[in-house]
Amino acid sequence: MSNSSNITQHFKRNIFGGVVGNVLEWYDFAVFGFFAPIIGGQFFPSDNPLASLIKVFGVFAAGYLMRPIGGVIFGHFGDKLGRKRALQLSVMMMAIPTTLIGFLPTHAQIGLAAPILLVLIRLIQGVSVGGELVGSISFITEIAPKNRRGFFGSFAVCSAVGGILLGSAVATIAHNLFDAEFLKTWGWRIPFMLGFAIGGFGLWMREGMVETPEFEKVKDAGAIGRSPVVEAITSMPGRILHVVAMLVLYGGGFYMLFVWWPTYLTTVVVPPISHALMINTISMVVLMILIPATGLLSDLVGRKTVLSAALLGIIILAYPLIIWTDHGIFSSALISQLIFAVLIAGALGPMAATLVELFPTRIRFSGIGVSYNITLAIFGGTAPLVGTWLVSRTGDIESPAYYLIVMAIISLIATLTISKKLGGDLED
Repeated sequence: MSNSSNITQHFKRNIFGGVVGNVLEWYDFAVFGFFAPIIGGQFFPSDNPLASLIKVFGVFAAGYLMRPIGGVIFGHFGDKLGRKRALQLSVMMMAIPTTLIGFLPTHAQIGLAAPILLVLIRLIQGVSVGGELVGSISFITEIAPKNRRGFFGSFAVCSAVGGILLGSAVATIAHNLFDAEFLKTWGWRIPFMLGFAIGGFGLWMREGMVETPEFEKVKDAGAIGRSPVVEAITSMPGRILHVVAMLVLYGGGFYMLFVWWPTYLTTVVVPPISHALMINTISMVVLMILIPATGLLSDLVGRKTVLSAALLGIIILAYPLIIWTDHGIFSSALISQLIFAVLIAGALGPMAATLVELFPTRIRFSGIGVSYNITLAIFGGTAPLVGTWLVSRTGDIESPAYYLIVMAIISLIATLTISKKLGGDLED
């Protein structure tokens, strides 16, 4: 049986394996963001809660600063040994440190060693995440039919959102199930302790996947380079920088509006908005539903059209939506975030196919890995920190809107200036 027949036979398993592993891995990483206020008090005690929060979001950002290293490491493995091998390794590299966070002693127990250990573990997680979504994007989009790359590729992005949604849901359940004292002292650890079982399940799912035909063609032709990452950087530096700019809002906007947002609603907005995690969970369900829809739309009307419309919408609506949120009313906050979900879905849905179509197969994993992770390190992981710092520094609770608008402008300019024709054959 040919490789092509095998891929057809295992198409559903491949899609599910790529998606499930991504969901589980991003759950691990996101849980940290949702329990940030509690973790800040446990590992960075301070009389000023905002100062503790800034420190813990600094740790959150530190994990993202390791993503370019993860992109280089997993880019090399993915282009050298195959997409499947890289995905199997990344899921276990995430599960083990996540489990360890659940058992870490706090500052009250071992002093300065506690935050140091926390930072080290987050750095390891950052390396892993640097390869996970990139691998999932490359794998799923490469096995998709040509005229449905936007739709199937969006599953990779959708699954990442699903993992963060799962983290949001678990955090919501924990806050409703446990009293505040238990959650503060021990209950916050439970979601992290689930990491090992989650990683084992993800690894099992990926054992049954079959390598993509695109990678097999490059392998059979003997076209695999000695150092795909070096080749990507030296042969396509302009393309990489262009993609970095295009992804600015993709990373920074998403993390500001769906990871940091519950913290914004409860610690910045006056009066604080109750049930902030519920608002976030509802909005992310809508986001998950819309991402495949916008991915499919990009197959029909073009990637640039969908991306540009979404980015322009954010430029126009970010400020009024945040002002509306700042009324401190549940309904206003929910409607605002739902509108943001529609706009962000337009920026996320077509992106996987766009990235895959911008790089040739032999260096695709590396090219996407380097550019994507540079952007996420600079703008994604730092978004909660920047948002908190802007409010603290300026005293203006609408200041995050300005940051969103600047990021959207950068991404829109980069999107409109893409010269390569998208939607055609993948380059070998």
